[in-house]
Parts: sequence; structure tokens; C-alpha cells
Amino acid sequence: MKRGSVIGNIAKDLGLQVSRLPPRKARIVLEGNRKRHCEINLVTGELVVADRIDREELCGAKISCILKCELVLEDPLESHRISVQIQDVNDNPPVFVKDAVKLDIRESTPKGSRYRINAARDADIGQNAVQNYVLQKNNYFALNVLTNSVGTKYSEIILDRELDRENEQEVILLLTAVDGGNPQRSGTAVIQITVLDANDNAPVFSQAVYEATLPENSPVDTVVVAVSATDADEGVNGKVTYDFSGISDIAKEIFSLNEHTGEITVGKNVDYEEETKFEMLIEGKDGYGLSSETKVVIDITDVNDNAPVIHINSLANPIPENVSPGTEVGIINVQDRDSETNRQVRCSIQQNVPFKLVPSIKNYYSLVTTGQLDRELESDYNITITATDEGSPPLSSSKTVQLSVADINDNPPVFEEQSYSAYVTENNKPGSTLCSVTARDPDWRQNGTVIYSLLPGEVNGAPVSSYLSVNGDTGVIHAVRSFDYEQFRSFKVHVTARDNGSPPLSSNVSVSVFVSDVNDNSPQILYPAPEGNSFMTELVPKAAHGGSLVSKVIAVDADSGQNAWLSYHIVKSTDPGLFTIGLHSGEIRTQRDISESDSMKQNLIVSVKDNGQPSLSATCSMYLLISDNLAEVPELKDISYEEKNSKLTSYLIIALVSVSTFFLTFIIIILGVRFCRRRKPRLLFDGAVAIPSAYLPPNYADVDGTGTLRSAYNYDAYLTTGSRTSDFKFVSSYNDNTLPADQTLRKSPSDFAEAFGDCDDSPEVGTGTS
Repeated sequence: MKRGSVIGNIAKDLGLQVSRLPPRKARIVLEGNRKRHCEINLVTGELVVADRIDREELCGAKISCILKCELVLEDPLESHRISVQIQDVNDNPPVFVKDAVKLDIRESTPKGSRYRINAARDADIGQNAVQNYVLQKNNYFALNVLTNSVGTKYSEIILDRELDRENEQEVILLLTAVDGGNPQRSGTAVIQITVLDANDNAPVFSQAVYEATLPENSPVDTVVVAVSATDADEGVNGKVTYDFSGISDIAKEIFSLNEHTGEITVGKNVDYEEETKFEMLIEGKDGYGLSSETKVVIDITDVNDNAPVIHINSLANPIPENVSPGTEVGIINVQDRDSETNRQVRCSIQQNVPFKLVPSIKNYYSLVTTGQLDRELESDYNITITATDEGSPPLSSSKTVQLSVADINDNPPVFEEQSYSAYVTENNKPGSTLCSVTARDPDWRQNGTVIYSLLPGEVNGAPVSSYLSVNGDTGVIHAVRSFDYEQFRSFKVHVTARDNGSPPLSSNVSVSVFVSDVNDNSPQILYPAPEGNSFMTELVPKAAHGGSLVSKVIAVDADSGQNAWLSYHIVKSTDPGLFTIGLHSGEIRTQRDISESDSMKQNLIVSVKDNGQPSLSATCSMYLLISDNLAEVPELKDISYEEKNSKLTSYLIIALVSVSTFFLTFIIIILGVRFCRRRKPRLLFDGAVAIPSAYLPPNYADVDGTGTLRSAYNYDAYLTTGSRTSDFKFVSSYNDNTLPADQTLRKSPSDFAEAFGDCDDSPEVGTGTS
């Protein structure tokens, strides 16, 4: 109570006069040396509080607290015992012995474990003392209030939930003790609970799944990702090591794991094209074997490290050269193992080939022709296909495709020359080579294989195959027979060159064969006739002067050129000085005038030589009678008889016809041939002496005015029919009808027609063109 508060009116209670109190020195006397807590108010006689009264100080824990004092009065001395009952007021809160209560509890402590907390002290008593305890709300503990044997209430905390040191290493509880006073007072204590570790926590990874990206071709020891696991335990219980718990063999070769740091590094080259993603499990384990796992997913990102790869899926090879433009000849597939933009590919070929690439379905291209192919111009094509991707930097690759053009038989054989000429000397050996024809066919193999053959035809009425043959493989032309220049000088055949294609193609060429002369024919004497055939005698007038033409030796040579150049020589004569012969003309003339002393019968042996190498010759006998008429020569028949037994005299029987008659016969034959080629000529002589047609050789000619019939003189001999005394009549020469140098006399009229036709035309066989 406050100082001055009235405890009670003791004057009234004791029946004392208030006014007498001061004189009587009324006073309050306390027992002992206690602090003066109350006094009397002398004016009012009331007992008032002199000083603060603390029951707990005066009485402590006693339930009854009485303050005893005495009221002392003088005059008369009087003493009254006063007992003041001190009633408790709730003026003291509960107080714990310790403001902080510390407890150590292992996290593995089972639920329900109890921990006693010392009771709080309250100086007040009774209802004002500690009546209850209140525990601050928490997750782990509950409060249980108990009363001990002396009636003091205390509390204990009960583990209501298992502790987790890794979750809370320390638990702070606030315990409040409250009394029952009014107003109620309380006191608090802090309970500090330290949770002791137990290996009850496995390592925990910071992420359930770790995802990382790694560019391919990353250098070795590149850190891909670091996994991290924490263990709420302490010490060895909380030390975590790492290891692969689930990994493929490929990934194990490529990646390595640091067991202490959890870093995953590259241990080998990574190729996106081989593996685009790696998944692995990593185990985190503490010191006493508790573990946990996490998953690591590593996505490999593409780098443009792969050039496109060109695949030839199909290829038509070889290609027929007659394919039409736009024909598909191949299918090409281009692949790039990279991804996205890096695998987008552009494909092209060079510009100088008749092909192009046409895009088809994805990554496929068709190789098609753009123009007409010609194997003969270009038989093979090397096509370079280039593929370039869209990466940065772009990569490219090339592939060369060799295409062959298959041959089509579209080219006939072509001879190297427009015409061929072959030169062969007569009397060649059968089978000898004349010439070779060559035809080129630009086609291939059988289409370009050339076979040679002769076109059917005739040469001089005989099949061409009887004259020539051609090697079908080489084109070498051989002579089948021996040629005779005197039969024909040239002829023309046609050779066919045919390929082996289907259908075959062919072409023809003309081959002109020219036969060159060989001096293989001796001169043939036409006049006088060869001995033994007839008896001919020339009459020489007695009055003939020197230089008079007596007769003429007529000879021909079937050869040509210098081989047919004839020269005449008298090799023997009855009177060597009487007659001479023209070296080239064959004319026999008198060298001097004939005298009476000259023998009537003159015999000349004439040699005719050609100009060939070696020279060939022929001889004849010329019988001359120096007489003016035949009647004067009765011995003529005897001469014939004698000459049959003599070689020299046998030549005189060939004819008695004059040289003029012989040439006249030739002129008639020539004119008859020209007007009637197919009519057989007759050599008629009006007289007893004639030159038979059988004396003519099969073929003879004069060459450039130097041949057999060089002389411009033609002679006609007239003999009286049936008379042996007729005279020779020398008439003028027929220069206009002299045998031309390049014409040939033949046995039949048709031969003469050929000889005197167009001299430049050679016999030619029929031709055909395929």
C-alpha cells in the first residue's frame, strides 16, 4: 500500500480519545529492529502505513504474514498489542532460476522423449504463485505441467516430432510461467535446444535433373557441367563423393567425373553425328554410405564439321547417244550429317557438259541430259558434282561421275579418199597387192567395224571378182589374175565399206586400176608375112633409081611406150650395098641405081627390135625380084619350093602384094569398124597376093608417133587378076587415115570399136550404193 494509507482507526477500536493521544505520547513500537512500516496518526487516531510493506520481504513463503507492533501510551503507561495481517498482493511475477535453459538432444532421439524444466519461482503465495506453464508454439515439442510432492508446479517438454539437425540445428523454445493473481503475472525462460547430428541424411543434389549443352568437337578437359549434392549431416556424415551410377559405354569413354567436385569434363572428342544426347545418372554418397542420385542430360550442339556426302543411287551407264534431251540418266542423293542450317545443301555440276541437276524429293537430284549426245564427238563425260552446305563457314565436297556414251550405228564408213588409184605392172603374180583402201567409221566396236567387199560388176565381160579381190578386214586389194597390158590398160571397180551395225551402213568408193606396160612382147612383123604362111615377092623395076622405095617392113609391138619403139636393121642381104632400110620407118629403098649386073633375086633378112629393157626382136626375109614384070620370072614357083626347105627363103611366101595394098586394107578396116562395129570385117585383096587378117596381133598401138606405124604412107597394091605379070602401082599416101598413135587394132570389130572409141574411158563395172 502507499505510504499514508490508513490501515485502521486504532483509537476508535481501543476506545481512546483522540485528543489525548498527543499528550499521552501515543506511539507505535515494532518488535525487533524491523523497518518501521506503520505509524499512528495522532490527529485522527488511525494506523497508517509509514513505509512500503512487502509481505514477501516480511514473511517470505509463509502463507500467513502478521506484522506485530505495540501502541504505547504514557500518562498512564499503557501498551496495546496490535497485529496487522499482511495480505499478499500479486506483485511478483514468476521467475525461472535461469533465463536460458540449454539442452543437447540428438536428432535421432525418438519421439516421446521427455525433458524436465526446473520450476519457476514466484515470491507470491497461494493463488498469486505459479499456477501454470505455457510453451510457445513450435514444431517439435509439447509441454506437460506437473506438480511435485510439495505442491510446486513444474513443466517438462515432450519430443512430439523427430528432430532434424539438417533442418534445424538449434531449436529455441519460449517457456512462460504464469501465476494466478489479478492481474496475472508471468515470467519466461528461453529453452535453447542444440540438435546433435546423426547420419540420418543422404546427400541431396541441388537439381533433380542437370541439363547442359556441349558443342561437338569441344576440346578435351572442357567442363560440361558440375553436379552438387549437399548432406545436412556434419563431418564425415556430410562429406559427399560423386560417381557414375548409370552411364552408357560410349558416354563413359567420352566423359569423366571428378569425384570430389562433381565436375563432368570431356575426355574424348564428341561427335554430334554419332550421338546427339547423353543421359547419365550420378550418385552422391556420404561417408557412411548414404547416397542419392541425380540425372544429367547433355545435349550435343551441332557444329558444321561435316561436308556433304554425295551418293550415286542409280546411274544409266553407258547412255545411248540417241537419247532425247531431258532424259533422266541418274539419281543422286546428297546427305549432310550436320543438322538444321548446316545440313541444307546446294548441289551443282560444271557448265560445259550437256547435263544438269534437277531437284527431286528431299536431298535427291535427277541428272538429266540437256542436249543431243554424239559419241563420235565426245564418248565420255567426267561430270563433277559439287555439294555445298549452308553452314558457316560452308563446307563442300565433290564427286566425279564418269558417263560413257553408248554407240548407235549412225555413221556410215567414210573412205579416206574420194577415189583410189592402183598401179600395177602387167604380168603381175596372182595374189599380189595392188593397193589398200581405208574407210573410217567413227562408231564403236561392231558399229565401227568396217568390212570391205567388191561391188558386183564386169570388166571386159568378165566378173570383177575374176580380176580383183579385197581383204574384208584390211581393205587390201589383191590381183586375182595376172594382167596383160595389151588386153586392157585400165579398169575401174567399186569397193563397198560396210559396218557391222544393225542395220548396217555402207559407202562406196571407186578404185581405178592402171596396168603399166612391161616389155613382154616381141615385135610382130605384119609384112612380109611370117615364113611358112604364104609366098610373097616384091618386084623392083630395073629402072629404079637410088633412093626409090622398093618395099616396107611392117611390124607392130603389143607393148607401149618405149617398149613399142621399133627400129629396123638389115642383118643380111644378097647385095649389101644395094638396099637400105629406114631405121624407124622400115622402108626399103635402093641405095643406088640398079644395074644389069645386079642379081635378079635379092634376099634381105631384116631384124626388127623394140626399145625395151631387155630389147626383144624379130626377123623376116624379104624377097625382091629385079624385073619389070612377073612373066620374066619363070623360076618363081621354084623359088617357093626351094624356100620351103630354107628358113631364109620361107619369108618370101608371105605376099606379093605391094605395101600400098596392105595399108589400103587397114584403112578399109578402120572405116568399116567406125560405121559398123558389130560387123566382122573382111580383108579382101583384088589379086593373087594379100595380107591375111591373121597376121595382125591381138593388140597393138602406136605411141605418140614413134610406134609401129610411124610412117604417114599407106600403100595399095594392085595386081591383075589371075595374072603374074601385073605391075606394082604406087599411089599417093593417105595421111588423113594414118593410124592414130593411141588407137589399137583388135581381132574383132567390137575390139576395134573399143579401141577407137573414147580412149580415155576405162572399162568400168556397175556400181551400187547402199
